[in-house]
Amino acid sequence: MQIHETIAGLRAARARAGPGKRLALVPTMGNLHDGHVALMTQARAHADQVIATIFVNRLQFRPGEDFEKYPRSFAADCERLAAAGVEHLFAPDETEMYPQPQTYHIEPPPEQAGILDGEFRPGHFRGVATVVMKLFQIAQPDIALFGKKDYQQLMVICNMVREFNLPIEIVGGETVRAADGLALSSRNGYLSAVERTEAPRLFRVLTKVIDAVRGGARDFPLLEQGAISELQGNGWVPDYVALRKKLDLQLPSAHDSGLVVLAAARLGSTRLIDNLEV
Repeated sequence: MQIHETIAGLRAARARAGPGKRLALVPTMGNLHDGHVALMTQARAHADQVIATIFVNRLQFRPGEDFEKYPRSFAADCERLAAAGVEHLFAPDETEMYPQPQTYHIEPPPEQAGILDGEFRPGHFRGVATVVMKLFQIAQPDIALFGKKDYQQLMVICNMVREFNLPIEIVGGETVRAADGLALSSRNGYLSAVERTEAPRLFRVLTKVIDAVRGGARDFPLLEQGAISELQGNGWVPDYVALRKKLDLQLPSAHDSGLVVLAAARLGSTRLIDNLEV
């Protein structure tokens, strides 16, 4: 695996790939787990070469969030990527990605970026969309893969690519879970042993909502409140549990199909997110 710390180095490697080679990009912030590896494996099935990125993007963190303490494990990450058959790793520092203050930004519409996670993390999706656009311009991939665990992020990126007519296919990777149902996340390492035992409740609560909808329940606010109450009763601090339309994450009517239930909640000091599609 070749490691590139500069934009020029990655672009030169991309040029050496030659014409006709299909390139897949898998952006990450590092501290890789089996979910990331699954994306790399999926990327391999779609492309001749895989480019992974590791960059903790300051633009998507609000003041007081965990930018400084976000887990970084570069050496172990490199071993995992090499074992997964990734050909190229782009691992720039901040001065390479942002040699001057980033005064131009991608601003997703508020009806997409100001709801759900965007309501509780203002500016988050602006930072995500801006860095992803930069990575697309740097790597110029044919395909890019993002995990469905970050469902709203995937929606924002898909819409950005469509509206800017970018020649990139976006593929969503299924959420990878531990045996007890907890969605794998780099932030799971923040959980204490006791919290880790409690954490799978989020998946179980969402599963109850999905089962109720599949069983014909259509009082969506009641289902959401029931899920929130169960979390609160077990020591969680929920930001939201929300049933939405998969296409645009807007509020559904009782007759809509194609739904997803999304949740974000704090367990101790750790904020966990998850979702399940109906």
